[in-house]
Amino acid sequence: MGKSTRKITNWKEYNQALVNRGSLTFWLDEKAKDAWQCQEHHGRRGRGFQFSDTAIETALMLKEIFGLSLRATEGFINSLFRLMDVQLRSPDYSCINLNFG
Repeated sequence: MGKSTRKITNWKEYNQALVNRGSLTFWLDEKAKDAWQCQEHHGRRGRGFQFSDTAIETALMLKEIFGLSLRATEGFINSLFRLMDVQLRSPDYSCINLNFG
């Protein structure tokens, strides 16, 4: 980003805009909450999938965006859910690795 050619006249507003660049906002709509757990069985013997593709893909996106390891991603998502007071849990690192890793 190059140097601005316009002179800054409202420093309070400019400083607040710079602070807001570091703001991190997460939200989870009801559709995403409902789709977090896998509702279908894979059709073979054994236990079905516990987490949906939406949950796995969300974990992988956060992993890449923040440059986290799989275990750190699991902890990060669980802490976000605690802060948001959402009764969900993250797919564990081995589940993410086995499905899409």
